[in-house]
Amino acid sequence: MTCIIGLVEDGKLYMGSDSGAMAGWDKRLRKRSKVFKVGEFTVGYTSSFRMGQILQFHLNVRAREEGETVDEYIVRGFIEAVRKALKDYGYTKVESNREEAGEFLLGYQGHLWNVSDDLQAGENVDGFDAVGCGAPYALAAMKALDGLPPLARIEKALAISAYFSNGVSGPFEVGGDL
Repeated sequence: MTCIIGLVEDGKLYMGSDSGAMAGWDKRLRKRSKVFKVGEFTVGYTSSFRMGQILQFHLNVRAREEGETVDEYIVRGFIEAVRKALKDYGYTKVESNREEAGEFLLGYQGHLWNVSDDLQAGENVDGFDAVGCGAPYALAAMKALDGLPPLARIEKALAISAYFSNGVSGPFEVGGDL
């Protein structure tokens, strides 16, 4: 339960998140941000605080190889490092030979990927994306708010998501040029 929004505009990455931690009908606010840097990467996660901790404190991504495209590096370097870290620290669920992890946004060198629970990385043409239970509201708001400055656009979209989703809660954290 959460809402993470990412936006790439003029080659710069912006990302924002809510602060809620939900369990059924219970809500708490977390001090630690759901958006963080790991080396050159920016991660904004949903699904599990445990997954976020593993990504933030145990992820070891190899260097990008000469001649490797950004997409190749994300799939062969970053995603493979995520798979290893989540497996090594007991988070990945494997059923019928299918891995299941969590969902997060990934920013790297002016690109934004949505990494789904099966660990495929997809980059959308819109230049923005969202994950979490507030994502449908955030995506609609981001489209409708096109033209606003990036940080204001994300903050307003988070507020709209919180208005419509019980699983999204302020205060919101929004940052740019990540």
